[in-house]
Formats: sequence, C-alpha cells, structure tokens
Amino acid sequence: MPTYLHAIQSAVPPTSYTQDDAARVMLQTLEPGSRAAKLVHRIYAHSGIEKRHSVITDFREGEGDFIDGEGCFRSPSTGTRNDHYMRHARPLFTEAARKTLDAASGIQAKDITHVITASCTGFYAPGPDFHLVKDPGLPPQTRRVHIGFMGCYAAFPALTTARAFCADNPDAVVLVVCLELCSLHLEPSEEVDDILAFSVFADGAAAAIVSNASPAHGPAFRIDSLDSTIAPDSEEDMAWTIGDHGFKMVLSTYVPKILEAEISEVVDPVLSRSGYERKDITHWAVHPGGRAILDKVRKGLDIDESQIEIPRSVLKNYGNMSSATILFVLGKMLQHASSGERIMAMAFGPGLTVETGLLECV
Repeated sequence: MPTYLHAIQSAVPPTSYTQDDAARVMLQTLEPGSRAAKLVHRIYAHSGIEKRHSVITDFREGEGDFIDGEGCFRSPSTGTRNDHYMRHARPLFTEAARKTLDAASGIQAKDITHVITASCTGFYAPGPDFHLVKDPGLPPQTRRVHIGFMGCYAAFPALTTARAFCADNPDAVVLVVCLELCSLHLEPSEEVDDILAFSVFADGAAAAIVSNASPAHGPAFRIDSLDSTIAPDSEEDMAWTIGDHGFKMVLSTYVPKILEAEISEVVDPVLSRSGYERKDITHWAVHPGGRAILDKVRKGLDIDESQIEIPRSVLKNYGNMSSATILFVLGKMLQHASSGERIMAMAFGPGLTVETGLLECV
C-alpha cells in the first residue's frame, strides 16, 4: 500500500535579520581588521543568504540575555539558552501543526493517530510531542515519538518512522513536526568552522501529514523509498555537542568536498533499485545546508542549476534551519510540482550521514 506526504506547511518567528545584521553581531566581538573579522566579512557576504529568522530579539531591541547594555554579546549559559527554547518552541511547534491540519483537506485533529517531533536545539519534558497532543486538540490516545539530536537530516528518520506506522496500521494518520531554534546557540568565535556554522543557521518549524490515504484534493508526494548511509571517513567533519555556553556545531569546510566526491555513489544505487536514472528526476530537493553544499552537490550529480532553484530560494530567504529545512524545500516543491514528476530529496548531518527520499507527485 503506498504512503503519501500531504499538506506540508511551515512557520517562522516574527523577528528576522538580514545577513548584514548578523555579520555586525559577530563583528562586535572581534578585533577590527583581524583575520577572524576579515573571514566574517567574506563568509557572510558570499553565503547565498539574505535573511534569517530568530527567536532572539535582543539584537534589535537592545539589552537582554544575549546582548548587554553596550551592545556586546553576553555568552549566556546553556541553561539560559534552553530556557529560551522552552519558551519559544511550544508556540512555534503548535503554529506549524495547526497550519498543516488546516491545509490537509479531509483530515481533522481528531483523525491524527501518531505524532512525531524532531528537534536538536533544546530539551524539556513533558516535551513538544506532549504539547502537540494538547494544544491543537488531538485525541489523548495519540501515540507519540520524539527524535532528538540527529541534526539536519532528522526529518528523514521522522518520515521513515511515520511510514512504518502506516505500514503497520493502514488507517494511521501521522503528524510530523520538525523545529529548530539554532540561533539560540550563537557564540562568537575566531575559529573558521564556527564562523562558517553561524553564518548559515536560523530558526524555523515545518510540519507534514503522512498517511496511506490517496489524496482527494490537491497534490501530494507518494513516498517510493527512504534510504540512509554514512559517508566514509567523515565522522569528525560534522558534529553537534553540548557545551557550557550552548550547543557547539562542528561544520568543517571539507563537508562540501566530501559530498561532491560521494553523493553520486549514494544517489545512483537508490535510483537504480527503483528502475530510474538521474535523468528521470525532475526536481532535486537538496538540503540547503549552505551555498557551497548546494554548489558541490550540483556538481557531483551533474544536474542543472534550474533543478535546485527552490533549495537556493529557501537558503536565500530562511538560511539553514537544520531538520526543518528539507520540509521547507518540499513544501515549496509541492506547490509547483506536476503530477508524475519525480523528486529526489536529500539531507546531510552529523556523521557525515546522508539521508535520501525518492518521491513522486500525485
């Protein structure tokens, strides 16, 4: 029985900053003219990002937990950052869920049987999965799963779990919500990898419904395959750890080069198992982890720039929102794709893990 991905919707905090604004925040903590300051200018200017959303309002409103009275960064503790996560995550999770339920024709809150949440930028219990049953008014018997600390590819394990629920129960209707508040872990640094990481990360949430029900109104994606692999000799190049002043992202400058070298060896077998080749794919839903990642994946797969226009636009307008980002991409593709068009979706995260999904618009 085929499984479908329906009604993909997104939500972002109301506060946003231009990339120039974000660069100024970093530069306030660095010595003018230093190597690090020059790197900030160059990396932020060539990031492919124009705007990013954040739950932090200090950079615009003035003194707060992140900025002091003189405009300098406070370097708050991990506990303080997590307090902000607890405060801001719940309403954003709920907004994304409600928008998705409103967009899903023929599906109401009472029809949801399972909730799957994914997030790696904060923790609390009872957590987002609990509140996503209470806040939108789902049945109290709704089964819940939370996927934590898997990083940018976590939407794929969430979809894989949802698909398994649907295979076990043909009447299952699964609400999947991914949310990340990456900006809470901003920490100015003179290290190249840190500057690179914090030039791209942002806040956002996205949700979708997964079920076996054939879409009655509007387009949907049929899920043909979901696969996972680990790139060789890459464990140290992308990592996510907990420190005293927030969570620390390791995003090596080697990651785009690794993806360029390895991505065809990941994608081609996935396509071959379904009887397809790269030429059979209309749209490539590549996780826009950064401009260089999109550049190198496009080069490694030898695909046309027009086939990754939507990932480029998501990066430009939202930045990298970790696990939520690929759902932003797929949501926009669902608005533009035509019946019969095939989509190869992919995301990358700690490990270096590569997750893929072969979809068809119906």
